[in-house]
Amino acid sequence: MEMTVQGKQIDIGDALRTHVTDKLSDIDQKYFNHATDATVTFSREGHGSGLFRVHISMRVGKNIMVITEATENDPYLAFDTASDKAAKRLRRYKRQLRDHHARRQKTPEEELMKARYYTLALNGGAEAMEQDNEEILEDHDDDVPQGDDPVVVAEITTEIETLSVSDAVMRMELADRNALLFRDAKTNRLNMVYLRNDGNVGWVDPQEH
Repeated sequence: MEMTVQGKQIDIGDALRTHVTDKLSDIDQKYFNHATDATVTFSREGHGSGLFRVHISMRVGKNIMVITEATENDPYLAFDTASDKAAKRLRRYKRQLRDHHARRQKTPEEELMKARYYTLALNGGAEAMEQDNEEILEDHDDDVPQGDDPVVVAEITTEIETLSVSDAVMRMELADRNALLFRDAKTNRLNMVYLRNDGNVGWVDPQEH
């Protein structure tokens, strides 16, 4: 597994780098053993707070990411907390991930639906964000919302995959996302799963008339 350990305005010593590499390698071998790369980023939380934030992003399959974060008053403790979250999620989906990997090797790649992903500014900082991001959007002025629509501050090209509902829920939880849009493998319709306020998962399946 290719490993990147980096710090934002923080020097990462050899001891911490070794601790990160060893623990993530152990987690990968124990729960999955198919991770291709991982990035761990250390940063300071706020000014003078004495807190450290750790962001872990681990790729465990094509378009399958495990993403966790933690904030503690010690960089080692912050990493251990974030990596324990990753291990817990991988343990929960260990069998499903292995079945998914085996299924991918036997079946052809599904056609992906192209889409655009927009980031919209909240009203509070819309004018400033619009000014700061003029260069990002200058080539897409005809495509983005205009007038009273929310200000688009960023836009990227993305892909919508064909998945089962269970795989969609797995990917959403592994990546610590609140929602995931996908094309249902059974119906070929666009569906969405999302995290409800009560901790359960909602599933939206539009019906044809």
